[in-house]
Amino acid sequence: MDISFRTLTDRRLTEAGRVVELVIPVYNEEADLERGVRRLRSYVDGNLPYATTITIADNASTDRTWAIAQRLCRELSDVRAIHLDQKGRGRALRTAWLMSRADVVGYMDVDLSTDLGALLPLIAPLVSGQSDVAIGSRLAPGAYVVRGAKREFISRAYNLILRVVLQARFSDAQCGFKAVRQPVAQALLPHVQDNSWFFDTELLVLAQRAGLRIHEVAVDWVDDPGTTVNVSATARDDLRGVWRLLLHRSAPNVGSLRRSPAAKPLARQLVSFATIGVLSTAAYAVLYLLFRASTSTEIANAGALVLTAVGNTAANRRLTFGITDRAHLVRDHAAGLLAFGFALGITTLAAAGLQHLGTGMSHAGELVVLVSANAVATIARFGILRQSITGAARHITM
Repeated sequence: MDISFRTLTDRRLTEAGRVVELVIPVYNEEADLERGVRRLRSYVDGNLPYATTITIADNASTDRTWAIAQRLCRELSDVRAIHLDQKGRGRALRTAWLMSRADVVGYMDVDLSTDLGALLPLIAPLVSGQSDVAIGSRLAPGAYVVRGAKREFISRAYNLILRVVLQARFSDAQCGFKAVRQPVAQALLPHVQDNSWFFDTELLVLAQRAGLRIHEVAVDWVDDPGTTVNVSATARDDLRGVWRLLLHRSAPNVGSLRRSPAAKPLARQLVSFATIGVLSTAAYAVLYLLFRASTSTEIANAGALVLTAVGNTAANRRLTFGITDRAHLVRDHAAGLLAFGFALGITTLAAAGLQHLGTGMSHAGELVVLVSANAVATIARFGILRQSITGAARHITM
């Protein structure tokens, strides 16, 4: 990427320990820049419980925008500015985000059309690790929007195209109010080709294809009547971008950044685990009775457990803990085998007890005893799998 830029940083800004960095991309915004930055700085200081940097990303302005940005850096705490010699909002955001050392990076338009009350709901799920990307939505239930009929129609038509053509599951691709976890930005940005207004859409489509979690916040939004955006040209470029993504449907490789087990609440994990456990137990019962017809209790038990253990681990890995890639696949199945060994030990002891008692119990009665013993082992299985999968994912994503 052939870009030259200059950076001006407030002396009081310490990049280490910054939790959030909010970028304001600007092009010839001398009329709105100072008002927008001062208002945002004041709001963040009074309402956002995270150490926050504000970055002004000037993409080749020809008016006094850069001079105003320099002055704001001198006068306001935790404000910095970068100046690019080439135009493009997407280019400005990519440059600022890749330079950032904050945990979460975001952006908003300089006119602050989106009510800042949505800022904390946007940022908090990313800081906590519950989501990977967060977007403000003017089309989500509960949003309050003031804008003309023409722009409302264009926005809804465009997002409908995204849902039909690209199977988008997010409601509003173009709202200038978004945030991303920094590791996710580092993984996705090299794959985003657009440097202008389609940047947002492309980032979201790639995030969805990669299996990342996109959190939506319904926002209050008031249209800026003085906007300089060329709606016709932007719509044309956006449709070209949609066509490009339709032709190239590959998902970016983001490795272990995919869905973290911490993202699914414990209650939902338990429900999923229990459901899979019921199905595994049913499969175990059928296999045990089949094997028991021609072999001993111990061998039938071991055979049924072996055949169900691998499938149980694979199902829990994907459905309970949300791991869909192949990273650490061997480690996760090793944890599953450890759980299998524990279950085998308990059920084998139960089977040995049955043989020792010599009660003449039916095969169905034996199965009841073994299933009960296996239920005890299931609690240990959940703990072993959760610790293995969740612990590794937490180590990667922190």
